[in-house]
Amino acid sequence: MSSAAPLGLDRAIVPVVVLDDERHAEPLADALAASGISTVEITLRTAAGLAALRRVSDRTDLVVGAGTVLDAGQVDAAVDAGARFIVSPGFSAEVVARAREYGVVVLPGVATPSELQAAVNAGLSAVKLFPAAQLGGIGMIDVLRGPFPDVRFFPSGGITTATVRGYLDHPAVFAIGVSWLVSRDHLANERYGCITDECRAAISVMRNTR
Repeated sequence: MSSAAPLGLDRAIVPVVVLDDERHAEPLADALAASGISTVEITLRTAAGLAALRRVSDRTDLVVGAGTVLDAGQVDAAVDAGARFIVSPGFSAEVVARAREYGVVVLPGVATPSELQAAVNAGLSAVKLFPAAQLGGIGMIDVLRGPFPDVRFFPSGGITTATVRGYLDHPAVFAIGVSWLVSRDHLANERYGCITDECRAAISVMRNTR
């Protein structure tokens, strides 16, 4: 297994986005790119998710992936729409196998040592820790690193402005997923400037980590 960070991410902040209207995809992508964000996870939690992903997946200034991917069929649809990576809330051997068939990065969610062991046995060296805060956050990562020292983590769930720095400082964390950078309220009211400002502030925190 390689310990290299997937997609070349190094202590990156990845907005986890829920889109209710696919027409918001392009201006959102512009707002994220303007802030310095380089990667975004568009979830398939809504009917608009897949269409939104298709609208922005060919951008050269933003790596776009699909989140909340639950089965092989959704992997097919997401890759067809141009997803560069696949994220799941839990571990599914079916999802992992299908994503690897396509040669795209897949980050299954793990919440227990058993799930992490299954991911490692499937040939993965990077996983999503979800829901990170509720599982114990950095403390949980420290525990899991004992038997799995080569695994890299993408914590997501419950991460706040107060805890961003601690996660990004951790040597086993290559990136974090956060939902508060792109609120559904900002999107509904087309406050894209606010999204850019909040992302720039988060990046400033990242750059000031030790």
